[in-house]
Amino acid sequence: MPTFDVVSEVDMHELTNAVDQANRELTNRYDFKGSGANVEQSDTTITLAASSDFQIKQMHSILFEKMTKRGIDTACLDMGAITTRGQKAIQVCQVQTGIDKELAKEITRRIKDSKLKVQAAIQDQQVRVSGKKRDDLQAVIALLKAADIKTPLQFKNFRD
Repeated sequence: MPTFDVVSEVDMHELTNAVDQANRELTNRYDFKGSGANVEQSDTTITLAASSDFQIKQMHSILFEKMTKRGIDTACLDMGAITTRGQKAIQVCQVQTGIDKELAKEITRRIKDSKLKVQAAIQDQQVRVSGKKRDDLQAVIALLKAADIKTPLQFKNFRD
């Protein structure tokens, strides 16, 4: 029986490369020279630090550009509030990986409401979709791509 998995993953190696490239550009740009602005990554947390919140907002476009060039969807970032500590402005961003239970329930509900002859099952942080026909599974993929879901989804392990 053909199946595939709906997942939400971020390639952490590519994310590290995007953060490194953003830092490299920050050190070379004239408007950030000597300001001490930097981007740091630790596991699933990205910290933007600069001398003002205006510079933090400028750093967003640099980081997003580098992530997009590396094939990482920028919707995976949960941008926190900008806080000011003394002479520094800091913003902490969380990288969202995996599908939480509410989103998994919404995905399965959308699949069942579509009346396609497929089954959707929640498995840990992914949703497994199975059906008798390959065309039905491809219709589910098209349905989920067209849906207005805030979390970036990938479709993996498509098996006949």
